[in-house]
Amino acid sequence: MSILYTAISLGVLGAICGLLLSLAYKKLNVKTDPRIEQITECLGGANCGGCGYAGCEAFAQAVLEGKADPALCVSAPDEKLKEIGRIMGIDVSPTQKKVAVVLCHGCDGIAKPRYTYDGLKSCLLASSMAGGPKLCEFSCVGLGDCVKACPFGALSIEKGLAKVNNELCTGCGTCIPVCPRSILELIPYTNKAIVRCKNTNVARVARASCSSACIGCKKCERTCQHDAIHVINGVAVVDNDKCTGCSECVEGCPCNCIDMGPAN
Repeated sequence: MSILYTAISLGVLGAICGLLLSLAYKKLNVKTDPRIEQITECLGGANCGGCGYAGCEAFAQAVLEGKADPALCVSAPDEKLKEIGRIMGIDVSPTQKKVAVVLCHGCDGIAKPRYTYDGLKSCLLASSMAGGPKLCEFSCVGLGDCVKACPFGALSIEKGLAKVNNELCTGCGTCIPVCPRSILELIPYTNKAIVRCKNTNVARVARASCSSACIGCKKCERTCQHDAIHVINGVAVVDNDKCTGCSECVEGCPCNCIDMGPAN
């Protein structure tokens, strides 16, 4: 009988606890605005952090509270941004599309090797070992830290050099801080000419480490008819407000370190 009484007591106690939990849930439950889920579904969904928030749901909450512009989500297509505007009852103007660019031409056969690296596939680790596997201290290490960081699969390594797929790149900027050489940058998609080199060493040292390094010869300056490119601190820099995309600097560069931009 004692076992029976114990079982009945536990059953009653369990029922009471269940009832109390049910009442507490109904009393303390915080109702969420259904628009949060609707807005979240319109976002990129990669939780890339390009908007400055911890994730898509946190950003959706900020949009709902009027603390964030929906256009800050660089991975959401224009039609999705318009849908967010419809949900919120506001006008949303898409921001200028940006993409990541690799400011280096130092692929295998172009950038000269310092040693053969056979360790962990980490650009950060390799670059800390005797200056890195390539002689150029400004070169892409080429071991894919940026590839692993990109939530959209927009980066790959080809011949020891990072390459950006402009169709997949959303301009979230996730790849930027993981590059130990700081050769990844975000630029407007419409930018015309790009100098793919950041080597500020004197010409003799720069060319000794990479056959495509900018040597600061200023031939691009003399070639450009629009005063859109100048050598600053030993490396050519493009003024995109003046650049017309005529490509004369590309053709005139003896080092082949200037390319046309992603939209050209």
